[in-house]
Amino acid sequence: MSIIIRRLWLAVLLCLTTTVATAEETPTMTIDQTLLILSSASPQTQGMAMVLGNTLASQGTRVRVLLCDQAGDLALANPPATVLAPKQVTPAQLLRRLQQQGAEVQVCALYLPNSEHGEEDLAEGVTVATPPAMASLMRDARVRVFTF
Repeated sequence: MSIIIRRLWLAVLLCLTTTVATAEETPTMTIDQTLLILSSASPQTQGMAMVLGNTLASQGTRVRVLLCDQAGDLALANPPATVLAPKQVTPAQLLRRLQQQGAEVQVCALYLPNSEHGEEDLAEGVTVATPPAMASLMRDARVRVFTF
């Protein structure tokens, strides 16, 4: 009977050793970048997306913003000015704060060709996204993607 018990203990130890070794060999994936895709025309949705983006940035997350459809208007040098309570700020002002924290802001590739605006109408620092670059970013396991 003692041989059976010894073999069972040996099997348990081997299993534990294998589990520990596997856990140590598996690298920890850090998610330190967020992509916010905003297409909503709703000022409250736009504002909340920017509030969350600013909060993420203040917590050390690298934030990128992709503005599509009517949300692309936030990227204009003269954006819509819907003021939101309780802080009395516009979604565009919140976007500019996010840029000041280092966020990269881009408009969708379809935004300008399907609007009355050109690249010269975009605010300083805003660029036009390319589908291959965005697709690559969206596929990156280290990037969290949120849509609004």
